[in-house]
Amino acid sequence: MDNLKIRTVDLFSGCGGMSLGFQNAGFEILAAFDNWKPAVEVYKENFEHPIYDFDLSTTKSKEFINQLKPNLIIGGPPCQDFSSAGKRDDTLGRADLTISYAEIVSFVKPQFFVMENVERIKKSGVLRQAIEIFKEAGYGLTMEVLDASLCGVPQARKRFFLVGKLNENDNFLTPYFSKNLSKKPMTVFDYLGNSLDTEYYYRHPRSYKRRGVFSIHEPSATIRGVNRPIPAGYPGHSGDPVDVSDNVRPLTTIERSYIQTFPKTFKFNGTKTNVEQIIGNAVPVKLGEYVARCISEFIVDKKENKHRRIGQLTMTFERESAKAQHAI
Repeated sequence: MDNLKIRTVDLFSGCGGMSLGFQNAGFEILAAFDNWKPAVEVYKENFEHPIYDFDLSTTKSKEFINQLKPNLIIGGPPCQDFSSAGKRDDTLGRADLTISYAEIVSFVKPQFFVMENVERIKKSGVLRQAIEIFKEAGYGLTMEVLDASLCGVPQARKRFFLVGKLNENDNFLTPYFSKNLSKKPMTVFDYLGNSLDTEYYYRHPRSYKRRGVFSIHEPSATIRGVNRPIPAGYPGHSGDPVDVSDNVRPLTTIERSYIQTFPKTFKFNGTKTNVEQIIGNAVPVKLGEYVARCISEFIVDKKENKHRRIGQLTMTFERESAKAQHAI
């Protein structure tokens, strides 16, 4: 299976951060699926392959995806029920879509799958249920929390990845995740230089116990689905590098997409509220690409090791045959 020919389907794709990352790494994206129209419309604007507005909890969706015969299924089931920004309750309903994802993978049985979510999912009962489904289907599993700032993204964003391969040992991808990490976190300046035309910017905190002002010479705080102006009553924080009145401004919508490592050519359409949510929900493109390249490297190494073993067996066979001929 050539990594350039890995037929890939993206479930719960949003606007396509993971799709673009895997596409950049040479994977063939056959189709994407999402059930939120604003994100679907943005996806359509940026990719040539189709996106389907499907409810992925139905039997029909499993059968449709199976007809595409993917080698790889990727996707990030909605994470609000696990998120620190939400109610942290995996009985609210959206967490069921994690089980839907696992059931689709179990039904289609691609060679690989990649499931992305927030770090907090590790503490949920739903993840344990999903793992049981994957193991019963015959997948070896690698679980890893990746810091996006060590994976080519100028953002302190931690995300959970569960990668499976049919008939493989557990932790098969762990060495690749570990060895390819950057030695130091990527800052906004590392990625964008002075193009923001400001050294400090405001990111509205969830509470005033947290700081709201950040420097471009550090990784950005996690890009969320809201982008608020500086409130008149912002009290400041001891961790703010400068006072909020000192040429500080919030990032624009499009600047936030750059922090998510979307290219400048990527088109965002829709209402400002929806686009902010779409950008905040996305998998950073370079984080998706990092995971894709780790899988690609694993496949290449596996193939080379197989060829090496065949070569060694051939040489042994030829030596033994020569000895037998000599004995005759």
